[in-house]
Amino acid sequence: MKWLIVLSLPLLLWSKVHYAKVEPYTSVILKSAVSGLVLEVDLDAEGTLVDSKRVIHLDDTLDKMNLKNSKENIDLLKKMLKINQNIATSLNGTLVRQEGYYRRISKLSTASKTQKDNAYSSFISAKTQYLNTREKIINLQKQIIDMHYKVAQLKDSISKKSLQLNNKYLYKLMVKEGDFVAPGSALAKVDDASRAKLVLFLEPDELKKIEQKIIYLNGEKTEYKVNKIWKIADEKFISSYRAEIYIPAPKGSFSQLMKVEIK
Repeated sequence: MKWLIVLSLPLLLWSKVHYAKVEPYTSVILKSAVSGLVLEVDLDAEGTLVDSKRVIHLDDTLDKMNLKNSKENIDLLKKMLKINQNIATSLNGTLVRQEGYYRRISKLSTASKTQKDNAYSSFISAKTQYLNTREKIINLQKQIIDMHYKVAQLKDSISKKSLQLNNKYLYKLMVKEGDFVAPGSALAKVDDASRAKLVLFLEPDELKKIEQKIIYLNGEKTEYKVNKIWKIADEKFISSYRAEIYIPAPKGSFSQLMKVEIK
């Protein structure tokens, strides 16, 4: 009986060996948010780590012209607004005087009906001119607001016509010079190579008290833990659950196989 117990001890320390490929932390396909003709594609950047560099450029010539004209229109509208505000100030002074004159003469019994009618007509004319100018000021203010929105739209469109990568690995370019892309067209496959992950498929018994277990990579004990576990069994490995371990980016290349043991 004692002999059987001794033989069973190694079985308690047994753990299943997994082999996982060192993958970039994330991998995404970037798609175009706008339509346009592809003017430039940096083919030399494909397969490299790209930082602060444009790799795809869509035609933004008309957008830039429109942006320049829109900014000039805003300046003109602001000048027109200032002129009309000065006119309104002058008209307001005239209106105050005409209203005062009308109210005084309307109370005079010695003033003729014609004088009173003329004073009222002058008062109403001054008020109409003032209100018309105020309406023009409001319309100009609205036009300026609309033009600012148009400028923002054009700047957004121009920015989306240049695909610039910052510290990302450009795995593959999916367009070439001369292509015309529409919104939703795939432009490039990009990986976040700032850190890496190991993807495992663990059986239910391996998940028990997994937070207390130690991870060995290529036979060496580590401080890493299983960072993420799917709660639903995998579609392909129907009896296993996907799990991910996050590790620093390798000094060499990605895609190398690593032996993983969870004990």
